Amino acid sequence: MAMFALLGQRNKRGNRAVSTATELEKSPTIVIREFDVERDCPGATAVERMCEVGSNGAGKISLFTDLLGDPLCRVRHSPAFLMLVAETGGEKKEIVGLVRGCIKTVTCGTKTVGGENHPVPVYTKLAYLLGLRVVPSHRRMGIGLKLVGRMEEWFKEQGANYSYMATETGNEASKQLFLGKCGYSKFRTPAILVQPVFAHRVRVPRRVTVLKLSHEDAESLYRRRFSTVEFFPSDIDVVLRNPLSLGTFLAVTNRRREPEFASDSWTRSESWAAVSVWNCKDLFRFELRGASRVKLGLARASRALDRALPWLGIPSIPNLFKPFGLYFLYGVGGHGPDAAQLITALCAHAHNLARDGGCAVLATEVASCEPLRAAIPHWQRLSCPDDLWCIKRLGSRHGEDGSAEDWTNTVPGLSIFVDPREI
Repeated sequence: MAMFALLGQRNKRGNRAVSTATELEKSPTIVIREFDVERDCPGATAVERMCEVGSNGAGKISLFTDLLGDPLCRVRHSPAFLMLVAETGGEKKEIVGLVRGCIKTVTCGTKTVGGENHPVPVYTKLAYLLGLRVVPSHRRMGIGLKLVGRMEEWFKEQGANYSYMATETGNEASKQLFLGKCGYSKFRTPAILVQPVFAHRVRVPRRVTVLKLSHEDAESLYRRRFSTVEFFPSDIDVVLRNPLSLGTFLAVTNRRREPEFASDSWTRSESWAAVSVWNCKDLFRFELRGASRVKLGLARASRALDRALPWLGIPSIPNLFKPFGLYFLYGVGGHGPDAAQLITALCAHAHNLARDGGCAVLATEVASCEPLRAAIPHWQRLSCPDDLWCIKRLGSRHGEDGSAEDWTNTVPGLSIFVDPREI
């Protein structure tokens, strides 16, 4: 696990760290500097605890995040990453804000080569900005703007062509900052679909066979069938081999139990679906706070009934009111007339994995126009139908080979690939 070096040194991943304090952006009371893992963990953790997601009024439910003592957990698995903190000056220094950023190479478009009929991917270097936090007592002081600006400087130093971020469509403060002050534009509106994990196991139809693919077969499938999808990471092999990736699963009908991956014929003639599972439980936990006693009681009753009578398949409410973990589904896709049913079967298989793994929810994120979206089980109350991704062009180049058009002006495709390392 990589650790960031002190100012003036290089970190273990080879990214140039912020060189000296004089290069950092300052104000009379606030200093923006690189996160120091040896002394900043308590302060960064305190900031996360003070910045809940959702409503914080009386009687309202809010979502809190526990990073399990590792403020870098959401970025450290990316090829290149950085975390910045905003610190008050004077004798009593205090961290009052933070932001994380990571960089990778992804598909931003397609092109044809040598007159071939099938397109090949065009890659670009993309930066992702996430986890911007400013404590309530220091908001409306320009700290968020300074953190974003300094992070974008690092993105440019690393050669990133674009930067993007995600926020809730109803987060007006975030939209005002990024769309109004930082020069970002609305780009994509994927849907976050969340399914609770019940006390009972979900049945996988007998007519469906679920196969766990080897790393080699999974990589082959993704590169042949998903590499032209927006945001597909060029280092998919690294993602699949990460210990947090619990496996890639392929669903086919029973009439073809052992598809031959050396040949592509089965994907043209058969219905199939695929999904990979990422273990977020070992990175961070969530917790809902502010629920009424009535809601807590109803949730407990539903779980008790589900445990007592599992054969009824009662859709019980898991205990979301203490720290809980989740599994994330990525690489969701399929082909053929039965693809939707096969995706549903894969979600049932993933549900059972999450149940056995002690998770409370199963989540995924798909494009708003994803053809298989309706087949993914989820609860509307827990899901976000319109997540907002905003993008900003940082450099003059678009694709790595200079052949792609300006990505910020392109029409969205039917699908996107959501990298689990950025959840």
